[in-house]
Amino acid sequence: MQINREMKVGVGFATGRKSFQKILRTYVYNWQESSLTDKQKIRLNLFVAYDLKYADTQIKDYINISEDVRDQIDQTYFIGTSAIQREIEYLAGAHVITEKEAQIVFGGGYAGKRNAVLYMALKNKMDCLLFLDDDEYPMAVTKNQSTALWGGQQVLSVHLEHIKHADITNGHHCGYISPIPHILFNETLTVSDFRLFIEAISNDIVSWDKIYALMQNGGVTYADTKILTTNQAEEVEEKNHSKFISGANLCINLMQPDRVSPFYNPPGARGEDTFLSTCLSERTVLRVPCYTFHDGFSTYNHLMDGVLPISLRQIRADNDANITRFYKACIGWIRYKPLLLYITDREHYDEKIQLMRENLAVTLPKICEYFGSPGFADIAKELEKYHGNVKKHYSHYLQSQQIWQKIIKFL
Repeated sequence: MQINREMKVGVGFATGRKSFQKILRTYVYNWQESSLTDKQKIRLNLFVAYDLKYADTQIKDYINISEDVRDQIDQTYFIGTSAIQREIEYLAGAHVITEKEAQIVFGGGYAGKRNAVLYMALKNKMDCLLFLDDDEYPMAVTKNQSTALWGGQQVLSVHLEHIKHADITNGHHCGYISPIPHILFNETLTVSDFRLFIEAISNDIVSWDKIYALMQNGGVTYADTKILTTNQAEEVEEKNHSKFISGANLCINLMQPDRVSPFYNPPGARGEDTFLSTCLSERTVLRVPCYTFHDGFSTYNHLMDGVLPISLRQIRADNDANITRFYKACIGWIRYKPLLLYITDREHYDEKIQLMRENLAVTLPKICEYFGSPGFADIAKELEKYHGNVKKHYSHYLQSQQIWQKIIKFL
């Protein structure tokens, strides 16, 4: 990326929480403190795809940005349902894509929201787009023998330094990355039982070895001090036909639009970042040395107010909120695993689905009993449903890329 003019940087959120405002303010102050925009002639542009139904919010919760924050942003773009529909009608009216095709790319779910942000950034000629999440903060936490140690992170500047040499840059995450609460194993649910369960629903990111090591650490991922003290980026290696990335702390180079791929997820599932990962074989993907703290259980709402705890607590399976979050994560994982297997390991797809069935048959009754929630039995039903639709979802996955290319050529 060679730019001798002002650089147009998009900052994107796909959000359904009014707390997004607090996160945005923190990042803007972070950028202001670094003098980044003054030194490098950078113009920040904000793209927010919002969902009013997720947490019963109103439009004003997103668009009423304080004046001091707005002063640091060149342009703001708020993308609700009506705005997306206008763009769909515009594209259909220009005979670029049909409304049916538009639903595959811009339809419900996080993939549709992220694609709307990506589309608007391309339409408005951004040079790159940095995706941030509304529950991730620009800070890293490490630990000595007795105390949590906190440090600020210059997320934007690190990505801008390295995106010049990559199609995608992805930072690191610390904090509560996993939705799995701390488990006190007993006769109802043993370590072996839980391992079978995790292996049934997991993918190459959510593997048993990683989960068990995390559980041994109280469920907290601490930042690696070696990464914090270096400015070296590492190329993400391809594993099982994928270069795995996360959906936030993620920067996409938009200077060559034909090298930009869309997000996709099966209806009602997550995994939009995972499916993008399967499209990156011929792309340069760098893991860059900056962290964000993921507050996955909304436990540390006052971090942005300067309240830095000296220890991070375990997230235990002793309240309905934590159990519900774990249940929703399991449903989300099982809904996209059939398609991920179909894309990455077609040769062994049927036998792996059968193994999942067998492991779930053994472990789900124990999971239901341990958590006191019969709803976990739905996981087996969801597996069969999404297995039954895997060819249709695969067709939509391929179509999303073809439709996206037609949009790119038009833009």
